[in-house]
Amino acid sequence: MSALLPPCPEPEETAGEPELLQLGSPDDEPCLRADAARNRARLLCAAARLIAEHGAAGVTMEAVAAAANVGKGTVFRRFGDRTGLLTALLDHSEKMFQAAFLSGPAPLGPGAPPVERLRAFGVALLRRAADELDLQLAAEPGPERRYSVPVRRVHHSHLTLLLRQAVPDADAELLAHTLMGYLNPVLIHHLTRQCGLSPARLEAGWSDLVDRVTSNPG
Repeated sequence: MSALLPPCPEPEETAGEPELLQLGSPDDEPCLRADAARNRARLLCAAARLIAEHGAAGVTMEAVAAAANVGKGTVFRRFGDRTGLLTALLDHSEKMFQAAFLSGPAPLGPGAPPVERLRAFGVALLRRAADELDLQLAAEPGPERRYSVPVRRVHHSHLTLLLRQAVPDADAELLAHTLMGYLNPVLIHHLTRQCGLSPARLEAGWSDLVDRVTSNPG
């Protein structure tokens, strides 16, 4: 069962901070009216309660509608389908994660050498997956969309940038895909829940992989 998600945020006004890439489509959050924003927050909080009580498998459009005391059509109109609803639930924690690696303190944020930032990025994502694994698995897109969803693109671009700084003569884009594979929720589920590997071993393995990928054999 997934850990309780971060509190559902109330609609808030932007304060001139750098815009973060959302998980959903670009028009998913178009300047909602206050009542629409409140209804969306209510639906997401209802979904978060269901996950806390029953795991991600307990989140259906019908169950969320009943928990929020609205019609099922309201949930479908707001989120499109179950994947859209689960993606919206992940959006809040994704925004916090992006803020941390784009502008937060080092070594995850700017200011540390690129290899240290690569290590910190993977460890942070592994720890986030440990808290949200059921939800991340349920929201995992199909093969046709797996590598094109916005969150994957921004993570891949960030790793590519750090790899170009750390190993300028390498094919950074392909190496970034290799590193992203280690952080895939499906693999994390297999290693931790089916193979019984500890989170500490996964974190150590990530650091070892980064060191091997960025080392210069001379």
